[in-house]
Amino acid sequence: MKHKKVPLRDALVMLSGYARSRIVARIRSVAFIIIYLVVFQALILRVPLSNALLTAAGIGLVILGLAFFLEGLVLGFMPLGERVGVKLPARTGIFVISVFGLILGIVATLAEPAISALRVAGSTVTAWESPLLYMVLHHYAEWLILSVGIGVGVAVAMGMFRFYYNLSIKPFILIIVPVLLILTVLFSYDPNLNGIIGLAWDCGAVTTGAVTVPLVLALGIGVSRAAGKGKGTSSGFGIVLLASALPVLAVYILGYFLSFKAPSPSTETSFFSVQERKTSLTLFENEHQLRQHAFTHGTEKGRKSFFASNEAYETAILSIRDNPAVRDSLLGDITPDKWIFNIASESEREMLSGMQLTDYESNNNPELGEVFKAESLAGIRAVIPLSVLLIIVLTVFLREKLRYKDEVVIGIVFTLLGMIMLTSGIKLGLARLGGEVGEQLPGAFSSKEEFIDRIIINNFDKNLLYSTITSEGDQKIFFNYFDNGRIRPVEFHEEHFDEASGRYEHIITRPPLFSNNLSVLGIILVLLFAFGLGYGATLAEPALNALGMTVEGITVGTIKKTHLIQLVAIGVGAGILAGLCRILFDLPLVWLIVISYVLLIPLTILSDEELTEIAWDSGGVTTGPVTVPLVLAMGLSISGELNIPDGFGVLALASVFPIMTVLIYGLFIRAKQRRSIPANRKNPENE
Repeated sequence: MKHKKVPLRDALVMLSGYARSRIVARIRSVAFIIIYLVVFQALILRVPLSNALLTAAGIGLVILGLAFFLEGLVLGFMPLGERVGVKLPARTGIFVISVFGLILGIVATLAEPAISALRVAGSTVTAWESPLLYMVLHHYAEWLILSVGIGVGVAVAMGMFRFYYNLSIKPFILIIVPVLLILTVLFSYDPNLNGIIGLAWDCGAVTTGAVTVPLVLALGIGVSRAAGKGKGTSSGFGIVLLASALPVLAVYILGYFLSFKAPSPSTETSFFSVQERKTSLTLFENEHQLRQHAFTHGTEKGRKSFFASNEAYETAILSIRDNPAVRDSLLGDITPDKWIFNIASESEREMLSGMQLTDYESNNNPELGEVFKAESLAGIRAVIPLSVLLIIVLTVFLREKLRYKDEVVIGIVFTLLGMIMLTSGIKLGLARLGGEVGEQLPGAFSSKEEFIDRIIINNFDKNLLYSTITSEGDQKIFFNYFDNGRIRPVEFHEEHFDEASGRYEHIITRPPLFSNNLSVLGIILVLLFAFGLGYGATLAEPALNALGMTVEGITVGTIKKTHLIQLVAIGVGAGILAGLCRILFDLPLVWLIVISYVLLIPLTILSDEELTEIAWDSGGVTTGPVTVPLVLAMGLSISGELNIPDGFGVLALASVFPIMTVLIYGLFIRAKQRRSIPANRKNPENE
């Protein structure tokens, strides 16, 4: 049969129409979160966007990246994974299948872009409050990622075993989850081990993202079909649940063994004191790093405690102004202006008053070339090893021909391009936007003014000052300042004026958004923002879209992709809201986790197998490359404002609540169906 050639013009028209439909779909998926963040920052927080052009370009890359990435998964990775899953049981036994699952799980996890976000989170942890957590994130970060990868690998191997013998998912849930909850409660009684609870559960949340989920789902479905023993249409699900739970256990095991090396939590003064220097240095390579930690993470009392005398302390503070080499060693990557206004105490600011800071303003805009280079290397490390592994297993080990080679190659290329554009766009646009909102969000409930900028007025003439008086008789001194074509009265502070140089330091601050106290309105605003952030970010997650497509296809439309995504998005919003309540009101994370998962056990027992698998997998795919940076930025910013050691645990709660919403929805639908059956029987017209 002779194939008819399609004219180039017609082909381009068809391709452009197809591409346009895919891009429009991706725009719809990310539109909510983008509009939400922009409107919230501009109208509620009243803070203008910094470098709006770069942010817009980054958002455009996110949209294109999502379109390419999801199309690549459908064309390349998912067919490859399913094909390998179908052929493995026919050629090998369960042992080889499990070993392959172990290797695949480890490689896929190491490629997850969201994993790297946990390293960034370590920058806010204080060594004296959570020594073990600091040690894990700063000195054993590679061990942490490897242990998480092993946990996912074991989970995939266990999933292959379950699929091969058609075992129910419920016994796995009813054994693994209680074990994790018991360990969580036991760890909560140890001050050091308690610090890694949030990290462990968050690690379980970020492992099942854009790379791992589509691949292991396709592999599991393939093994289930090939085994020929599946009773239900969804027998390939449940593996994401295991891949979320076992990494928690792996991090717990790592933390337990490292806890023997870590010092006990202590006060800031004691930690930095000369008497405890030997113990504190177990977390740092030398005294220089310890001193820098006191300046970048500590308060005045910690810095004073580090030095043997008050003279040495004052010399170090003054060196920030007088000695550039010492200044850089003390402050690290923090610029002097940020240190003075965000970290230094009032007395330290007075010691450095008159210091010219305009030369130290930092450029927060990353270089485009550097971002693309870094994300390209990360994308290649993520996509190419997985592609090569699947192709080698299929063609060499299983001796199968690679069908539809052109589609598979295009799919792999699309996946790679999509991941590079997606992660680059998130770093340049979406994460920057979320980070800006996260930095400003504490102002909604802050009890103090926030530093905005600092202006040096040269040749200041005190003859321009004038006095004012309040109804209570309090006098204040002001001067008129010409700013952008407007004259504004500014209060004069004598301590900001340097008589010798004639310079005045004008500090621009923003008052609390609502009141001088932790206002109810401010808290409600923050919680509503948290819900909207979780809801909107979830709609854009590629892994959830991939799961939704698979669920709709496997269930032949019984469970709609759009319905599943909406349910999960609502659950994520509720989970992030609960996580933020934990930070705002300093609630024990352990009880939020334990109570949430305990509530899931009866819901799981009452639900049927198909719904249970889909619900628990839904909880595992919610925290990917879009959600993780946004949620971490928000959680860490607010925890920093409230002086809480870490902002971990929000992602964990964002994973458990979607399981609850899907299970409750499924039970509601089943109860509704049962009520309709007797009604139909009583009505003769329906017979």
